[in-house]
Amino acid sequence: MDFSATYRFFFLQLNDVFIYLSRIELIVMQKPKYFSLLFLCLLVFTTSVNAQFGFSHEVGVIAGPVAFQSDYGVRGDFETNSGNTGYGIGLIHYLNFSYKAECNCYTPETYFNDHFKLRSELSYNKTELQHFGKWVDKSRTSQIANQLRGMRGSTSVTNIGMQLEYFPLSIRDFTATIGSWAPFVSLGGQFSFYDPEAYSTLGELDTPLTTPVKYLGATTNQGGTVWSIVSSVGTRYKLTELSDLMVDLRVQYYFSNWVDGLNPDPKVYTENKANDWNVWFNVGYIYYLQ
Repeated sequence: MDFSATYRFFFLQLNDVFIYLSRIELIVMQKPKYFSLLFLCLLVFTTSVNAQFGFSHEVGVIAGPVAFQSDYGVRGDFETNSGNTGYGIGLIHYLNFSYKAECNCYTPETYFNDHFKLRSELSYNKTELQHFGKWVDKSRTSQIANQLRGMRGSTSVTNIGMQLEYFPLSIRDFTATIGSWAPFVSLGGQFSFYDPEAYSTLGELDTPLTTPVKYLGATTNQGGTVWSIVSSVGTRYKLTELSDLMVDLRVQYYFSNWVDGLNPDPKVYTENKANDWNVWFNVGYIYYLQ
């Protein structure tokens, strides 16, 4: 199997998907209160569920590589995707609606209780960035090629948010069977604090001597905050009665193009049509609190 071709195809398809996601950016950015209300509703909902049915808690840790899709490099390029890869770590918490911790008993059997969990998370990721691909190939000796090769960057992102996870198979059956699997998909939102850094090995960035015209006035080292949409697909493996292993592949789309510290004018450079996003493959350990 040609893994490099498969990898390139995967990222090309994801890029196309996120172009469509950018259509809802103005709604979130112009009316962030609606996104905040979503989290408030989730909190009220879980409080109501606890009062009516009760639930149990799970805690865990996750870690893994993060491929940051930014304005560094070439869109859909394998070398760019693999080169601009950092790491991510996180603490996670679950509300398990199928089990009631205070009485060590199952909650009333409903479809929701047996197929959904609410996940909250505090995570951090960091990625070192630079240009890869054909425009910085060693065979190119132009000033622009040298300037691109000299550009460097990084971004650190701290996320806090929630996801609703859907398990197509019974959560109760999984909980009762050591060695079983529980695939899931999830969708949610996060609020992120980002801290980018952009510089050049040739000297001060944002001057005609060190910076290509495309990036003049399009760099920043100013941090900020941003909302994002998060979706993932993964599975759990029942390790012991009170612990699971988990793997998932997550896609996170930010409602900003400044998370990496670069943002060429999209009206002039039409290839800059998608905001920053990342793909995070993580492995986790989850413990059930009694």
